[in-house]
Amino acid sequence: MSDEIIAEEACRLLFGGLFKSVADIPGFHGSYIEYLTPGVIVMTAISSAGWNGMSFIDDMHRGVMDRFLVSPVWRSALTVGSLVYGALTIAVQSLVIVGLGLALGAHFRNGVGGVVILIAVACLLGASFAALSNALALVARQRETLIGAVTATLLPLTFLSSAFMQPSLVPGWIREIARFNPVNWAAQACRSVATGATDWRLVASRIGLLTALLLFSILLATRAFRAYQRSL
Repeated sequence: MSDEIIAEEACRLLFGGLFKSVADIPGFHGSYIEYLTPGVIVMTAISSAGWNGMSFIDDMHRGVMDRFLVSPVWRSALTVGSLVYGALTIAVQSLVIVGLGLALGAHFRNGVGGVVILIAVACLLGASFAALSNALALVARQRETLIGAVTATLLPLTFLSSAFMQPSLVPGWIREIARFNPVNWAAQACRSVATGATDWRLVASRIGLLTALLLFSILLATRAFRAYQRSL
């Protein structure tokens, strides 16, 4: 695990310690650490996936991508391989966060099965954002553009969701936006499977929405890849 990832996890750990008294606010139910842990997993997933396109940009600048395109390699394997690598990275990061959450007193009421579904949801969200990152990289071909887009997207999507705060305690306009926010879909599903009172109908609907987003993102990435090929 890189130093940057360790630093991010340390910051999120401090975030949880700093705001754990939020649970004392009237209307907040349960432990804030238990509430925060799924949110941190979701935020880590999109944070990691957002930079996925950087490898494509590096390959383009070094000429590696062009050499791949003149070889008999299956074209879609370049995109699929990138998404699988991103998903595996998110799975490892999520396991680390689960371990930290347990160490701090969080409980996963559905046991190992719930943790597996939680990580699968995080990977599903991460793969969607990784595909979008790849698509933007293939179109923009500049690191600065991708950095700007990820920076401008990550925090708004996170804070306009239920990742850090119960919906009943946020302004109504945030709750309305969160209904259409994929980060919120993942946070709701992850938090539901982490608790004993799991709403499996909600989990299934959110997984369905995230699957649709993934397919759409892959379609965009595929078209962006074809556009890049035609430009050579």
